[in-house]
Amino acid sequence: MGVRAQVRGVLTTLYERRLARELVGAEIPRHVGVLADGNRRWARASGLDDVNDGHRKGAVTVVDFLGWCDEVGVEVVTIFLLSTDNLSRPAAELTPLLRIIEDVACDLAGPDRRWQLRAVGSPEVLPPETAAILKQAEEGTRDRPGATVNLAVGYGGRREIADAVRSLLVEHAERGTTLDELAEVLDVEHIAQHLYTRGQPDPDLIIRTSGEQRLSGFLLWQTANAEFHFTDVYWPDFRRVDFLRALRDYAARHRRFGG
Repeated sequence: MGVRAQVRGVLTTLYERRLARELVGAEIPRHVGVLADGNRRWARASGLDDVNDGHRKGAVTVVDFLGWCDEVGVEVVTIFLLSTDNLSRPAAELTPLLRIIEDVACDLAGPDRRWQLRAVGSPEVLPPETAAILKQAEEGTRDRPGATVNLAVGYGGRREIADAVRSLLVEHAERGTTLDELAEVLDVEHIAQHLYTRGQPDPDLIIRTSGEQRLSGFLLWQTANAEFHFTDVYWPDFRRVDFLRALRDYAARHRRFGG
């Protein structure tokens, strides 16, 4: 390691400690959502021929990130790993990505982990093998004492809302409720109870890496009152200091629920 890199490392460590001190007693989000973006661009910028090397490095960052969330007491983390739009990518690109996501799920479900995994998305749009691995990871971690970790795979925000309405209609049809009767009482909580994240608090903070400043369909319903933090850092390069900076940004805001 060169002298400049050593100096940079020392300065980063000092800054990280300062941020941690500033967060003592600060409000910490209960639920953090992450759009882990920029893996392919990181690979290209690093001179790598295989963009999947970016996804592999990003998978390591996922584990690190969850550890940082544990340190500060975040209760729920939702990580956007694969959208329904991503499923239209060429097989040569999609298949390796699915294998990496499966490895992530298996790693997070390992016997030395404390997290409760929950697959959020539409399993029917995924290859059966991927859907089965996600289901197994969810079932195998159900009673663990750690934070809830939502793995958004095969996820689309509009599809989630459509699925929630469909589930709501089926439930009331089974009860014998007519459409007129349902229309008279329907409110937002009825729909919320059928979302993929039902039973969980809505996200307080959404982090998106890589410089993009859009939701890309991520948790459209749940983010109505969320705070957003955008960073130019590619996901594989996202560090603890970047996370602490996002928390400081969140803690400094005066949250207003509504217009």
